[in-house]
Amino acid sequence: MAEEQKKKGTAAVKTILKIILGLIFIGLGIWAVIAWWKDLLVVVKGCIGLFAILAGAITIAIAKE
Repeated sequence: MAEEQKKKGTAAVKTILKIILGLIFIGLGIWAVIAWWKDLLVVVKGCIGLFAILAGAITIAIAKE
């Protein structure tokens, strides 16, 4: 019984560490978006054409079925 509690405790600690790590990554992502907003917009603008081509190709592939 004590071993089951150890396993539950270890699993809880691992879960807490994963949540903390996830929050850190979210914070870094928000910081990166704010810090590099203009560069992000350039990348998004550059990808719009590629996304449109891909969407068109997928639409044609679906229409052929």
